[in-house]
Amino acid sequence: MNIEFNGKIWFWKGPAPWFFVTIPAKQSRDLKAISGLVTYGWGVIPVHVRIGKTEWTTSLFPKDGNYIVPIRASVRKAENLEEGDNVTIQLEIR
Repeated sequence: MNIEFNGKIWFWKGPAPWFFVTIPAKQSRDLKAISGLVTYGWGVIPVHVRIGKTEWTTSLFPKDGNYIVPIRASVRKAENLEEGDNVTIQLEIR
């Protein structure tokens, strides 16, 4: 399964601060429908991600009925991204 969407980078302060992009509701519903086949626990879904020319592997996390994509510091640096920037994300479910 491959998904492409646009979203805004947001910052979660939490006990371990991190940047994320929320996957839109429709695509999150599609992911939830297949999550039982691909998750390795707690609804977490392994993916291959691309933003611009940067690619990496990570996992999607369920949050508030949708899924979120963690955006690493190395990706933000390589693509010159900051909190609040809109990005196009391509996901390949692994």
